[in-house]
Amino acid sequence: MKQTTTLGHSTLLVNRIGLGCMGMSEFYGSFDEKESINTLHKAMDLGVNFFDTADMYGWGANEQLLGKAFKGRWNEIYVATKFAVMRGPNGEYLGLNGKPEYIRQACDQSLLNLGVEAIDLYYMHRKDPKVEIEEIVGAMGDLVQKGKVKYIGLSEVNAETLRRAHAVHPISALQSEYSLWSREPEEEIFDVCKELGITFVAYSPLGRGFLTGAIRSRADLETNDWRLTLPRFTDEAISENLKFVQVLDQIAQDKEASKAQVALAWVLSQNDEIIAIPGTRNINRLEENMGAFEVELTKTDLAVIQSAMPSETMGTRY
Repeated sequence: MKQTTTLGHSTLLVNRIGLGCMGMSEFYGSFDEKESINTLHKAMDLGVNFFDTADMYGWGANEQLLGKAFKGRWNEIYVATKFAVMRGPNGEYLGLNGKPEYIRQACDQSLLNLGVEAIDLYYMHRKDPKVEIEEIVGAMGDLVQKGKVKYIGLSEVNAETLRRAHAVHPISALQSEYSLWSREPEEEIFDVCKELGITFVAYSPLGRGFLTGAIRSRADLETNDWRLTLPRFTDEAISENLKFVQVLDQIAQDKEASKAQVALAWVLSQNDEIIAIPGTRNINRLEENMGAFEVELTKTDLAVIQSAMPSETMGTRY
C-alpha cells in the first residue's frame, strides 16, 4: 500500500496516515498534556508528518499544544488548522464566521498560537451560510499571497461549493468525515476531488472510535465525553451499529490484525491519494493505527466487506 501522497496542488509529500489532534484538548473525556506531547513526538518517530488541529479545539489550547510539542522541529512536519467556528471565553459556541476581516484575524491568532510564520494548510472549518464561498476563498487566497498560509482547503462542503471555490483559488484538500459507517462522500465528492486534483482527507476514519470495538455501551464513555450527545451513541444506536464491528472482527481475525487496522486499511484502499487522520492521545493506539499499512485487503476482502456491512447506520452524524 502506498504510504505517502502529494497533497493536492501543493509540494507537500505527506504520510497517508496523519494524526487528528482534537481529542488532546477537548471533546473525548479527560486528557493529559504530557501524554499528548509524548504521543505527538512518537508520531514523528513513526513517520507521521501531517498533523490536524483547529482554532476551536480547546478554543486555542490545541494549537498552543502543538506549538509547544513541535517548537524547533516545524521543518520536519506539516500542520493543518482551521477557522470559522467561533467560541466565547467559556467555550460557548458563537456561530460561524466567514467574513474576510474575521478570517484575517483568525489566521493571525493561529499563527501566534502555533508559533509559526506560515500555516501549511489552512481550512475553512465549516461554511458560513451568510457569506458566499467566492468571498471566503478570495480572503484565503489573499493570505497565501501574503505568505501567511501556504495552501488552502475546505471541510464538509458539497460538490457545487467545491467547484465554485476551486475556480477562485486552487483547493488542495477537502476534509470530511469518512469511514465504514459514514460513506456520504462516495456519492459525488470523490469524483469531483479526482477531477480537480484535490486530496480527500478523511476525519473520524474509525467512526469516532466506535469501529475499534472499544465502545459497546454508553458506560464505556466518560461522563464529559462529547460523543454522549451524538445520535449514533444512544444505547439503541450502539446496540444496532455493533453489526459494523462484527464484520470488521471477522476480517481482522483472518488478517491477524486489529479491527482499527482493517477499518483504516479499508479507507486507504478507496484510492491511492486519500489521507486518513485518526485521532488518538495514546501511544499504543497510535502504533496500532500505523500498522494499518501492513494490512493488505484483496478485491475479495473488499467485496466481502461491501456485501456484509449494514446498508444504513443508526443515528445521524450530529
